[in-house]
Amino acid sequence: MPTILQAIFHRRAVKRFDPVDIPLEVREQLLNAARVAPSSFNMQPYRLYWVQSEAHRAIVARLCLGQSPAETASALVVAVADIGSLQKTSQLQIKWMRKTGCSEKRIRNYAVTARIGRLIFASGPLGIFGACKWLLFRMLNLWKTVGRPPVFRRDVFKWAIKSTSLACQNLMIAAEAVGLNSCPMEGFDARRLSKFLGLSARVHDIVMVIAIGKRAESYVDQPQWRRPMESTVTVL
Repeated sequence: MPTILQAIFHRRAVKRFDPVDIPLEVREQLLNAARVAPSSFNMQPYRLYWVQSEAHRAIVARLCLGQSPAETASALVVAVADIGSLQKTSQLQIKWMRKTGCSEKRIRNYAVTARIGRLIFASGPLGIFGACKWLLFRMLNLWKTVGRPPVFRRDVFKWAIKSTSLACQNLMIAAEAVGLNSCPMEGFDARRLSKFLGLSARVHDIVMVIAIGKRAESYVDQPQWRRPMESTVTVL
């Protein structure tokens, strides 16, 4: 079986870790694996906080309700959907395009597309602009097959959370591939953790916290059950 499939099938949510040091080069491998995950419009609307120092891990573990994976992990990764990063990301991509020798025409076309995209995603004061866009796309859909882009702020967060989750999955599979283990956690005090990280509820939403470390020798995996293939997959 190819190594990547082994990592996918062997990955489990480990609940207890033994203390190990995660070298800088391994940390960069894991974070780079997360960064190359598929992303809608290549906007990468997320930010990853790698929490490794003992003092900061203790704070984050407490805000993760004292769960065993958080308290025993060698590092914690707080994955945050970031819808306030779109303009900055576009600017960085334009800078990269110039550096790699893209034509000015291609750069201008990308800049226009990015500007239109940000306009489509904007909900406006009190969501009024979003409501107008929702009505417009609803009317178009009465006579034509169209997709509806995120029009309200909650829709934009939902869009960003999808890309964030893909990055998280890449990171966990990469951890398994290099001999580490992980545990994604949704149990945390979002308000206090956001305050600790200096996040803004207007543009940030914590998706999950991932504990990373080496499975404790005393830890025994529970039997794994998944729904049968026929209950999960429909082939048309």
